[in-house]
Amino acid sequence: MPSAPRPRVPEGERYYVIGDIHGRCDLFDELILAIEEDDRQAGAAESSVVLLGDLVDRGPESARVIETARQWGKRRKVRYIAGNHEEMFLESFTDKEMLRHFLKHGGKETVLSYGIKKKRYNELTMKELQDELHELVPKKHRKFLAEMEDIVVAGDYVFVHAGINPRLSLDEQRSSDLRWIRDRFLKHRDPLSHVVVHGHTIFDDVESTEYRIGIDTGAFRTGKLTSLVLEADDRRFIQAQEVDGNIMVMHREFA
Repeated sequence: MPSAPRPRVPEGERYYVIGDIHGRCDLFDELILAIEEDDRQAGAAESSVVLLGDLVDRGPESARVIETARQWGKRRKVRYIAGNHEEMFLESFTDKEMLRHFLKHGGKETVLSYGIKKKRYNELTMKELQDELHELVPKKHRKFLAEMEDIVVAGDYVFVHAGINPRLSLDEQRSSDLRWIRDRFLKHRDPLSHVVVHGHTIFDDVESTEYRIGIDTGAFRTGKLTSLVLEADDRRFIQAQEVDGNIMVMHREFA
């Protein structure tokens, strides 16, 4: 019995899909250099980068990650998917309870990355900090985050932040599931319409099943940031990893 055809992206296209960066701009910088060099060496193709969201929080350089991502998109085709941390960040500008929640889940590091001193941060009430946010965060950053997408489809693949609701078609998906879903998606074992490439849930290494590929390798915690490279039916990885204080780039074949 012939084996099922391998999933493919459209002919002539190449995708570099990057997992959750979470403020680790040092890793992001090195991965950008590695992707640009890889794209030059891999031959002619219509290449696109897709960032799977959670650019911000937890790591030390969220502001610089946002600016770096924005600038990269001016030089090449980059598509940006919103994660749950972008959602919390944006809502924090108008909702004090969300700001409180945001700060407890890595948002403090994001606020500090915009240059406010820790002493002043600690002195501010929640209302004062919310007012300060409007001054600290450039409007162009808020606009950039607000314009992020929820879902990108490429041939037999779909790129999202957290996953999809397996009971709904792609056209029926809700933003809340695409940004927040976990167990209902991760525990699903039946066929899906597309192979889902996602972040949101940290794995020690890339987690691949027949119907999904999880590429959040915990950059802020493990020092490892992963990009999945897709071309035709080929799949491979480029990873930037901190080892003994130095960042190394590794190219790996898909197991």
